[in-house]
Amino acid sequence: MAHEIETSTIKVGDLGAYLARPSGGSKSGMLLLPMITGIGGQVREYAEDIARAGLTALTWDPWHGPSIDDTPRDRLAELMRQLDDEACLEEMRRLLDHLLGELGVERAGVIGWCLGGRFALILGGRDERLANVVAYHPTVPGTPAPNHTVDAVEHTARIKAPVLMLYPGADTLVPRESFARLQDALYSRDSGPSLVHVYPHAEHGFSDRGRHGSEVNATAYAISWPQALEFMKVTTAATA
Repeated sequence: MAHEIETSTIKVGDLGAYLARPSGGSKSGMLLLPMITGIGGQVREYAEDIARAGLTALTWDPWHGPSIDDTPRDRLAELMRQLDDEACLEEMRRLLDHLLGELGVERAGVIGWCLGGRFALILGGRDERLANVVAYHPTVPGTPAPNHTVDAVEHTARIKAPVLMLYPGADTLVPRESFARLQDALYSRDSGPSLVHVYPHAEHGFSDRGRHGSEVNATAYAISWPQALEFMKVTTAATA
């Protein structure tokens, strides 16, 4: 049964964030790392779905205000090219501190989409507090972008927690060779289960409803999202 939820936009120090959680809070939680759209309508819906599943969802704001709701995608792409890996990771750490501190969460994971999927893998390799890592179509191109100063493949191999990674076979941003490197990094680990989902004809960003005019993308999302929610619930559940 779906939980009743409460939502709000909050401040964590100087960082803005979107919070969705079951009424009264939860001991389980997720840090959400958005795609290029920032904390737009769909990302808020993701957070609310996670909250209805019984987890506290706290969403990082990569753009510190703008989102696809009020800002052209071309401008958001410009902002994306200006991101600093280490500065972003420090913001995520602060939000994770808040999730595991003031918000009362005892076990928390991280989920990211596209650019957020890449950061989820990196954060998973750096922060052993995480109970899981979920990476939807992580943007790890064959040739790293100039501002990609942190090696996502190297960090993926360091993750101790269970990982769910979802890859679309028709991804034009992330070639199969890059996906294979990420998969090999996951399989090289000696701890932490690896679940890898491949959707052969789906496209990069298939979770974005703006791409659901294509039946293959809509179907990939419809299949994957309930499984991702269950993975998050199981891996963040309190242990005896």
